[in-house]
Amino acid sequence: MTSLSPLLVADLVGIAVFAASGATAGVAKRLDLFGLIFVGFTAALGGGIMRDVFINVQPFAFVDWRYSTVAVVTAAATFWLHPAVNRLRWTVLVLDAAGLGLFVVTGTLKALDAGVPPIGSCIIGMITGIGGGLVRDLLTGEIPTVLRREIYAVAGLLGCVSVVGLDAAHLQRPVSIGLAATLTFVLRMIAIRRNWSAPTAS
Repeated sequence: MTSLSPLLVADLVGIAVFAASGATAGVAKRLDLFGLIFVGFTAALGGGIMRDVFINVQPFAFVDWRYSTVAVVTAAATFWLHPAVNRLRWTVLVLDAAGLGLFVVTGTLKALDAGVPPIGSCIIGMITGIGGGLVRDLLTGEIPTVLRREIYAVAGLLGCVSVVGLDAAHLQRPVSIGLAATLTFVLRMIAIRRNWSAPTAS
């Protein structure tokens, strides 16, 4: 992969966003520079590695230098440029929602391009989106967001379904990526603002 296709651009932006999200969580936990970069790196690339394994291709994180470079540089920059401590939690939530939107879309489209049927592509897309946040939360000692009551994986799955529909309608890739990622981001932010949650056992 050498050209900057819309799918690659979205993938790299998603990596940067999740790297910043992981690094910001590391700042909140007072990790050192190495620990912060490690959390940012794994948060940024974890979901994509899972996706590539599922569609039986070499993980791009290991064969394309741009993936790891964007993750490391973004995480390191976050170490030096992080916001005030009292704003960290909200920043993590916003960045995580943005990363979720971008990754579910790129994950779904890459699965479709690999010949995976729509339902399977949606599942792979959802795993791509939640994988990085799952790793980040485990490494920083938090209960993974996807397992909490907040609407998270559901928002990602709806984003996957929307991008499948938009792609089937033969919209240009940049348009379908933008619309589906925005939908996922908005749903996630509304769920946070309004405290929407899935049912839990009483």
